[in-house]
Amino acid sequence: MKIKFLKAENGDAIALSFLDKDNQQRNILIDGGREATYFDRVRRNGPLKNTIDDIKQREENIDLLILSHIDNDHIEGFLKWFEHDKNAPEIINEVWFNSGEAIAEYLNKPKNDDLDLFIADGSNVLTGVDEGIEFQEFLKKHGLDRDVIIRKGFEWEGFGLKVNVLTPTHKQLEDLLELYQEKTGDVKYTAAGNDWSKNLSHIISEEEKSSFRFRQDRSEKNGSSITTLITYKGKKFLLLADSHPKEVCTALEDLGYSKETPVQVEFMQVSHHGSKANNNKELFELVDTQNYIVSTNSSGHAHPHKSVIARITANNPRAIIYSNYERVADNLLTERDKADFPELQVKLFSEFHIKE
Repeated sequence: MKIKFLKAENGDAIALSFLDKDNQQRNILIDGGREATYFDRVRRNGPLKNTIDDIKQREENIDLLILSHIDNDHIEGFLKWFEHDKNAPEIINEVWFNSGEAIAEYLNKPKNDDLDLFIADGSNVLTGVDEGIEFQEFLKKHGLDRDVIIRKGFEWEGFGLKVNVLTPTHKQLEDLLELYQEKTGDVKYTAAGNDWSKNLSHIISEEEKSSFRFRQDRSEKNGSSITTLITYKGKKFLLLADSHPKEVCTALEDLGYSKETPVQVEFMQVSHHGSKANNNKELFELVDTQNYIVSTNSSGHAHPHKSVIARITANNPRAIIYSNYERVADNLLTERDKADFPELQVKLFSEFHIKE
């Protein structure tokens, strides 16, 4: 199996390609990144378009398309694809997406009239909600929408894969529906410089103090992320989108994992591009792996935060951090970090291989 983490600016776009039990090639797309992941401003092909074109050229389908949640850095690339490729529905077999309309039906609550609107002029300043509505309208138009809600406890088997969905929880879906109904925009962040000049040893020391308190992300959209523990031919890997760590930890514990018996995975995708509010130490203690993947070019929120690298390192000083952008790979560690943790590595990569 090949798992490509496409250059999606400060977002996520993941392409899985593998052989099923009948030796047939299968393809899964998870998230679409920013618009430039499909086309940049001068209409040059982005990595998402190249990936889709390769699938078409091989006369294959996208067997499963997953939109983890409605943030723009996960949905824009898909919407750009749908805009420019009128034949897109013909190669998509199944879609997982928790739309506001489907959540309202699942919760037996009235939907907001705004969910019937198709807003595509790009003039609004809201982030994600309008795009989520647009995405759902596309699915409905082409018969790709589905009534099943993808949430904690959902299990799916197909093509030789087993997928355990860890989040969102029932409560997180309720929170997201309220966001749809209120049509609330994101809190606006001012892009700040990264904190990579901090030394890991200092951060680890500070977080070991009794006064340290972890503050979890409060975004309803991030909390609604579809997160998956995927098993392929006996090997597991963990894809966390922008999820909240406490709920992911609870889901893993409900599956029988603990600090003493952590889940063994080939790699874990670090949540929310390495945000300090989406990755606590308890999460890393529940996962046994050598490989941690951070997908971002560090624009916007200046991810990954150095405290996340410190939490990984405190749990596993021999960890390998993989980045799909050279800027992150080359500058994340200080010279002091390299001296203090000589076995810690940061590597540039584009794809990960799961060997049989």
